[in-house]
Amino acid sequence: MKRLLLCVLVFQLVGCAELQQVVNQLPQGTGIGNDQIAQGLREALNMGIEKQVNKLTSENGFYKNELVKILLPEELQKVDKTLRDIGLSSLADEGLRIINRAAEDAVGEATPIFVQAVKGITFNDARQILLGNDNAATQYLQQATKTQLYNKFNPVIKNSFQKVGADQIWSNIITKYNSLPLTNDVNPDLTDYTTNEALEGVYAMIAVEEKEIRTKVSSRTTDLLKKVFALQD
Repeated sequence: MKRLLLCVLVFQLVGCAELQQVVNQLPQGTGIGNDQIAQGLREALNMGIEKQVNKLTSENGFYKNELVKILLPEELQKVDKTLRDIGLSSLADEGLRIINRAAEDAVGEATPIFVQAVKGITFNDARQILLGNDNAATQYLQQATKTQLYNKFNPVIKNSFQKVGADQIWSNIITKYNSLPLTNDVNPDLTDYTTNEALEGVYAMIAVEEKEIRTKVSSRTTDLLKKVFALQD
């Protein structure tokens, strides 16, 4: 009988300790529901668009930002190297610059698309995302919107190529390269490639702001952000 009571006591002590550990990991006395947390996450993502994504729309917003600069796709890297080897570095530089120009132009036109996407996003488990890693909300946004945004972004990129002259410049570059002896002709889908790279850059910049809000109290500039993100501190 004494042994049984001892086992029960030990079990209760261990069980309570484990339970207390779980409880200690949860925010206490917050009174914040999933809807309010979701709104706080949307606000953080909107700040990422307003403060960080808008930087991409300026001249050299992609081209001189090493975090998001669009490099040439693999099949065009040999084109770039060949042009430089034969003394056409300026043409190669212009080809790379114009891809980034198209992305900068497209992001400026497509920013309202991202704003609407954030407004419409549904966080199935906002609390779990809040307590996730430094870019959990951005990752969720990416998973929830990338296909939809690609379909809307792609024609914008195509128009931007025409607007900034990228289509003509790359046509000249490819024609020049394909005319060289001992080279295999290339014809990459630059619109698809640049669309995907531009989207990755946008998400990367949103993630920068999300991390700032998560790690720096001073970056929580509204009462809602202060209240919601205090839960993950």
